[in-house]
Amino acid sequence: MNPKYIHTIDELDNLVGLPKKDCREMEKVCETFPFRANDYYLSLIDWKNDRDPLRKIVVPDPRELKGGGSLDPSSEKDFTKLPGLQHKYQETGLLLLSDVCGGICRFCFRKRLFINKERETVKDVSKGMEYIRSHPEITNVLLTGGDPLILETSCLEKILGELREIPHVSIIRIGSKIPAYNPFRIFNDPRLLDMFERFSGGEKRIYLMAHFNHPNELTSHSIQALEQLHHAGVIVVNQTPLLNEVNSAPETLTSLFRRLSFTGVTPYYVFQCRPSLGNRAFQVPVEHSYQVIQQAWQACSGLAKRARFVMSHATGKIEVVGKNAGCVFMRYHQAAEKALIGKFMVMKSNPNAVWFDEYREYPMGASLPKMAWLF
Repeated sequence: MNPKYIHTIDELDNLVGLPKKDCREMEKVCETFPFRANDYYLSLIDWKNDRDPLRKIVVPDPRELKGGGSLDPSSEKDFTKLPGLQHKYQETGLLLLSDVCGGICRFCFRKRLFINKERETVKDVSKGMEYIRSHPEITNVLLTGGDPLILETSCLEKILGELREIPHVSIIRIGSKIPAYNPFRIFNDPRLLDMFERFSGGEKRIYLMAHFNHPNELTSHSIQALEQLHHAGVIVVNQTPLLNEVNSAPETLTSLFRRLSFTGVTPYYVFQCRPSLGNRAFQVPVEHSYQVIQQAWQACSGLAKRARFVMSHATGKIEVVGKNAGCVFMRYHQAAEKALIGKFMVMKSNPNAVWFDEYREYPMGASLPKMAWLF
């Protein structure tokens, strides 16, 4: 099967049949935030259910136009060293290879790639490769976009081949939602799998950073694609934001974590939904997100609860590690400024906060609320 991609609400209406009012509202959203999906992924949606979680992931919603948020919530522009190359964390170089995805997630934190005329991705990665070669501290490179697996296999092969010639690059990471959006791209292309097998082994591994947001995305086709990736020597891990009305119920996250672990996929990160433009309806307060994750883990084995709950802030990845009635406990899991890595912070509880900037830290030596040490 080769899924058919659709880009307009008219095409969506022809495929699934929509109320005229819904079509008008979606078309209004698409004037600001584009739409892209395919008939395979859309077939997983229960169109009789307005609250279907996969519908929330990919179908335009009028609430996207209610304002708030930023087109660059993690200040990626500040860490862009060359067009298409970011270097925020010492050991990691990031190459933006594509501004196209298998589908456009409505909560995407890089939706600026789809709506800005100024391109941030590059087709010619030679200057990016030169930068990586000249920075021996870079031990791993993340290929992202957009979705790198949208590219032709021959293009990916060239890029992976060049990276494998750089001695200090041991890990190549590929950020992709293709295993959920279009698993046929993986198991219908033997050349892709052969390429992965050649370039992943020993101490030179390829990690695929999958994006399964809901257990309904783990279809038999997706599981087949994951199995083929495993056979090719690719290590697959999963990351997802916690999303209102998608996976914000503890039992939904439990199912996702468990099924991922059953397929041999490591839950890697659960992100606090970033405050991107149009994302407000997807955001859950940080402290509620933390409680949901803790409840979800109660029915999981240790293998299923290895994810860290983090905010990808402009300053670094800030992990939420505990809370009580008066305090939230955080630490820098990773940071742009190396001295911040590992910094522990005691923040004043703010049950309405949806992002790190809405918290205030207790000053050094301040009296903490009673029982603040219990977390």
